[in-house]
Amino acid sequence: MKPILLTIAATLAALSLHAAELQWHTDLAKARAEAEAAKKQILINFTGSDWCGFCIKLQKEVFSTPEFAEFAKRNLVLVEIDFPRKKEQPAELKAANKKLQDQYKVSGFPTLILLDSHGKKTGEMVGYGGGGPDAVLKKLGLKS
Repeated sequence: MKPILLTIAATLAALSLHAAELQWHTDLAKARAEAEAAKKQILINFTGSDWCGFCIKLQKEVFSTPEFAEFAKRNLVLVEIDFPRKKEQPAELKAANKKLQDQYKVSGFPTLILLDSHGKKTGEMVGYGGGGPDAVLKKLGLKS
């Protein structure tokens, strides 16, 4: 009986991990094309993935959850604009990220920018104070 329960538990854990895996683009133009074709909104995550404590907390408490993954897969095209300190990035990606940071006037991390499928800004969230997926989606105007 115990081996069956362990197998079931392992399967459920694997399914929940799989549900939280999301595709994050690094090219906003490609993401916009996908969003327009799918009639979805675009969520841009400006992050310092390997040094920003609140960015890491946002990743763990929001983006890694099955609840967010389910919502995102139905409604969003995701873009990550990363400014790591330890991880190397190609010069071209660094330049593109800096250009987007300037374009959207991002001065703090994390910053989330919500665009409609045509690229018009419809929401913004600077910082992360906790609360999980519901709090973030409400702050962005995606849930009431």
